[in-house]
Amino acid sequence: MTVKLYGFPFSTCTRRVALILKEKNVPFEVISVDLSKGEQKAADFVAKQPFGQVPYIVEEDGFALFESRAIGRYIATKYAAQGEKILPDPSDLKATALFEQAASIETSNFDPFASSVAYEKVIKVRYGGETDVKLVESHLNTLNAKLDAYEVILSKTKYLAGNSVTLADLFHLPYGTMLGTIGIDLLTAENRPNVARWWKDISSRPSWQAVKDRA
Repeated sequence: MTVKLYGFPFSTCTRRVALILKEKNVPFEVISVDLSKGEQKAADFVAKQPFGQVPYIVEEDGFALFESRAIGRYIATKYAAQGEKILPDPSDLKATALFEQAASIETSNFDPFASSVAYEKVIKVRYGGETDVKLVESHLNTLNAKLDAYEVILSKTKYLAGNSVTLADLFHLPYGTMLGTIGIDLLTAENRPNVARWWKDISSRPSWQAVKDRA
């Protein structure tokens, strides 16, 4: 079964989904949606993704799903028996709770700040806007403090949810990588050796190397 991934090849959320599909060895085809032309606002696109955002997937039976993290959970659960194990067994309540804790860390303590910096320094400029330098500085100060907490967690376990990699770790890759490409080295800083060790580990995974430049 080939999954159709509707998205913009250079979008972070599209690459997040492509990453999980690669991890689980699920064949997929990227159907390019050109954000610069507003194709994500077309009627046929909004019929599947009412917010007019990328990405969404469609399976061969017609099942459609949007929101990159929801898609990641679905793919990792449906194809649990193949590829890399990136979700705990749902019967293990404690491991599942730790995974959900780690997933919440990414959505609450990393993504809002990393994505905002990326928007201000890359996406906004690309579309003719001007970077709000003070806002970037504020977000980076907050993210820097958040990563101190990451250092505490990662000094005790190899990954955010324990000693096995999960979706919660992998979900960091698109925006974390973008920070590095614009010269922000918070994830590789020497004063947080466990964060740097963790980041080197997850960012060197073959699945990410295969999709990081485009899905």
